[in-house]
Amino acid sequence: MIVKVENVSKTYKNGVKALQNLSFEVREGEIFGLLGPNGSGKTTSINCILSLLKYEAGNIEIFGESMTPERYDLKAQIGYVPQQVAVFNELTVEENIDYFCGLYVKDKQKRKSLVDEAIDFVSLNDYRKFYPKKLSGGLLRRLNIACGIAHKPRLIILDEPTVAVDPQSRNKILEGIVKLNKQGATIVYTSHYMEEVEQICSYIVIMDKGQVVSHGTKEKLKAMINLGETIEITLPNRNEAYLDLFRQLPNVLDCFYKDRILVVKSGKGQTNIPNVLQLMNEHDIKYETIYSSLPTLNDVFLEITGKELRD
Repeated sequence: MIVKVENVSKTYKNGVKALQNLSFEVREGEIFGLLGPNGSGKTTSINCILSLLKYEAGNIEIFGESMTPERYDLKAQIGYVPQQVAVFNELTVEENIDYFCGLYVKDKQKRKSLVDEAIDFVSLNDYRKFYPKKLSGGLLRRLNIACGIAHKPRLIILDEPTVAVDPQSRNKILEGIVKLNKQGATIVYTSHYMEEVEQICSYIVIMDKGQVVSHGTKEKLKAMINLGETIEITLPNRNEAYLDLFRQLPNVLDCFYKDRILVVKSGKGQTNIPNVLQLMNEHDIKYETIYSSLPTLNDVFLEITGKELRD
């Protein structure tokens, strides 16, 4: 077991219970996703795992050994990419990566090779001599990742690494994480972007209010809920009377509007598209587009907690 968190509780001085008997395990070779809205306890969990925060109850093990602030031998095998970009503005891209790598690797020749590899990995070769203030948000995020992974850690923890970056940079970061995993690193990935977690994570824990509310593979999580299909119909005009018509269709769980889009949620079983099309034809309901989708992790979170994942 790479990480074992057992009954950990953390209460801040203002009385906020950030973690409440939190337990989960990260197995070797996983891309382990911690999914939850802002304020759910993801970052607090990571800080406790790294012994950056004290907690009043529970136990945390890394690589099968108890984690404490003094276990530098364990910390040397961990790469941490924090939510906030943490680099030195006075150092260039290359100097920043060399500095952080140097915290763990003292041999200069070996470190140079690792720094070069990290720069190449995050595609920053053209920016080696740039200072951070000259980089875009997406490039800064890549630098942040390179600083955390240059020393080739066994365990890499990434806390919201794609916040406020453009789609192209986001895809580049996600591709890099998958590549790191294929190279042998175990990944812990926290996010409130369910699309990212669904795309790359092999096992997922959903958190809310400092607790685990559900866990499993994405297929297992989706199988837990009643929702089977969501049909979205874009109408020329919003007509409230249509809601009662669609609610009478078989296996409909809910029906509501999002602006001009009429949303029909159906339970597990056969698709409701034929019934929807027949009803619209019988009542001469004009539409612009119609789209059917399977459940997402956001649907899982909504059904379990009663609220949207992304806040």
